[in-house]
Amino acid sequence: MIGSTRQMSVWAYSEPCDMRKQYDSLAVIVTQNMNRNVLDGDVFLFVGRDRRRAKVLYWDGTGLCVFAKRLEKGHFFAPWKHPADKLKMTMSELTLLLEGSEFVGRVQLSPTPFEFTNSKS
Repeated sequence: MIGSTRQMSVWAYSEPCDMRKQYDSLAVIVTQNMNRNVLDGDVFLFVGRDRRRAKVLYWDGTGLCVFAKRLEKGHFFAPWKHPADKLKMTMSELTLLLEGSEFVGRVQLSPTPFEFTNSKS
């Protein structure tokens, strides 16, 4: 499905999203409302108002991909009910969210990715 390296950031949109939106409309939200570049290779999550539907927008290097999921039971995490620091996730947290986990957004589910620094001492 989506390349699952730890270097990919997952950004959740902080408002309920109209699930009728497709590639171009979601890309406009990423650019104008989230102040991100959709072509950077990050993953963008959008959740519908009823929290039963979610879409993921992803640039795979050759084109935009939209993945959609509808839960039959339960609800997705509501990004708009949480502080801004919860809007960035790891790929592991996205996977759990798409499976309908109730813990996403409540507790830290994944450690902070290790970052290399090029400091010369």
